[in-house]
Amino acid sequence: MPDKPRIAVVDDDQALRDSLTWLLDSVGLSTLAYSDGEALLAAEPERHDVILLDVRMPGLSGLQVQQRLAERGDDTPVIFMTGHGDVPMAVQALKAGACDFIEKPFNHQQLIDTVQQALARHRRHREAQARLETLRARYADLRPKEQQILVHVAEGLTSREIAVELSISAKTVEVYRLRAMKALGAANLAELVRLCVALALVDCYPEEG
Repeated sequence: MPDKPRIAVVDDDQALRDSLTWLLDSVGLSTLAYSDGEALLAAEPERHDVILLDVRMPGLSGLQVQQRLAERGDDTPVIFMTGHGDVPMAVQALKAGACDFIEKPFNHQQLIDTVQQALARHRRHREAQARLETLRARYADLRPKEQQILVHVAEGLTSREIAVELSISAKTVEVYRLRAMKALGAANLAELVRLCVALALVDCYPEEG
C-alpha cells in the first residue's frame, strides 16, 4: 500500500463527495471521488485501497457495481453508504462480500473508524496472501518424494508408517522431512503440519483417535 491509503468515494451527490473528501483528507487519507459506478469501474483497480459506495445511484446501483467488481476479481474492501430504508439492501451487500455499511447521515468518527478497520483487515489479508504464495512456491520447489512425505505428515502418519507406504527406510523419511521443514521454514513438526494445512494438502487438521 502507498503511504497514504486511497479511498474511492462513489456517490452522485456532489456535496457529499466534497464533504467526505474533506473529512478523509483531514485524517491523512487520499480520496478519489466518482459520481457514479461506471466511473469507478473505468478506473484502474490498483488505485483504490477501500471503496465507499452508495447503494442507490443513477445508472448502475451499488449492488451492481459490487457484482462487477467481484466478477473481475477486484478484492478491494467495499463499504456501502445507505440512506433511510436501505438497510435490507446493505444486508444483501454484506452477504455478497461487502466489508461493512454505514447509514446516512454519517457520524464522522464512525466513518473514519470503519474505513481504518477495513484498511487494516485488507492489509492483513494481502500479507497473508503474499505469505501463502511464497509457501506455495517453496513447496513447488521440493522433490516429488519430499512432497509425498509432506502429504502423509499432514494426514497424521508417523515416519515409520510413511516408510512402509513409500517403500523406503524410516531414516530416509526423516531426512526428507527435515529437508522439507527447512525449505518451508517450519521450526518444528507442529508448524510443519500447520503449513501443510495452509497448502491444502489436507482439508483440515487430522482428527485424533
